[in-house]
Amino acid sequence: MSRYIFSSESVSEGHPDKVCDYISDSVLDACIEQDKDSRVACETLCKSDTVVLAGEITTNARLDFDRIVRQAVREIGYTDPSEPFCDSTLKLLSLITRQSQEIDQGVTAATSQSGDQGAGDQGIMFGYATDESLELMPLPLLLAHKLTKGLSEDRKARRVTWLRPDSKSQVSVLYENNTPKEVTAVVVSTQHTPDADQRKITEYVREELGPRVLADWWRKDITLYVNPTGSFTHGGPSADAGVTGRKIIADSYGGAGHHGGGAFSGKDPSKVDRSSAYFCRYVAKQVVASGLAKKAEIQVGYAIGMARPVSVKVETFGTGDEQAAAEFVMNAFDFRPRAIIERLDLLRPIYRTTTNYGHFGRPGLPWETVEKPAAVAR
Repeated sequence: MSRYIFSSESVSEGHPDKVCDYISDSVLDACIEQDKDSRVACETLCKSDTVVLAGEITTNARLDFDRIVRQAVREIGYTDPSEPFCDSTLKLLSLITRQSQEIDQGVTAATSQSGDQGAGDQGIMFGYATDESLELMPLPLLLAHKLTKGLSEDRKARRVTWLRPDSKSQVSVLYENNTPKEVTAVVVSTQHTPDADQRKITEYVREELGPRVLADWWRKDITLYVNPTGSFTHGGPSADAGVTGRKIIADSYGGAGHHGGGAFSGKDPSKVDRSSAYFCRYVAKQVVASGLAKKAEIQVGYAIGMARPVSVKVETFGTGDEQAAAEFVMNAFDFRPRAIIERLDLLRPIYRTTTNYGHFGRPGLPWETVEKPAAVAR
């Protein structure tokens, strides 16, 4: 009998790296809202009282970067002027230029050598789905996201007044024969006001947060670590530097599935790092939902400027008919960038809604739809 423990982590919207992801996606949405053909690759760095925007943007949109950044920071909850990082007092440095014409000529259908919209870069993307949860997501990551999201909800609703925006969680799950059996350990680290001590925070997690968000997966005898250093009053970008794209494992499958290395936030859907990774998740979900496998992983590779992928691979980990799954994928799905964008309707300002608590496994996102068999035909 296979028996092992697997762990995954999540970070909240107030984590410095997620602050940067949210700012980058806020810039992207502002572009697409005015000009759906915008080409955006926006990177953000934050530290102390400063936000740095860098990257390449070609758009007809009129952008007020100062307003976009301050609004994003305010929505996250960094509004205390006594802290270095605050929406009303931060400093902004913009290092944005236009996208390279050499990239544009390969991406634009009218000028690309393939005669179709080409991939915005070379690279490999993965999508993953598993039947171990209703969301078809790996359970440890799904539960870790529930904890950090629960912390955020309690903070914003002011149900817990001493919570502050920066937090992390980690969940360990025992598997037997590749089936989750129980949660063995939970780690929660949350920023807090000085008047809340470790005992008070632990009691909140053990008696309120854990039972509410983990539901049937919660047990009173779970090994629980809360703020294991003893305190966590100094957090967020006031304490630590944040950079866009550093939480790619928490953004995807928590380590249970492969990752091609490309980050999501700040990139418009011409960048296959984002759009194709979303589509691979969509395809993997259809494989599992159709009953062809209990687990499925899709890998796709692209050459910059070329429309058709250089490779498509289907893996079912011995949980189904791999040949049938591969035939299903190749017959039913078109992995060209333009086809992906059209199928998932990606030229919309939806990206701020994807930034936090995982890009996968949440309702309302177009790549999370499970189609009826007749609807997945090409």
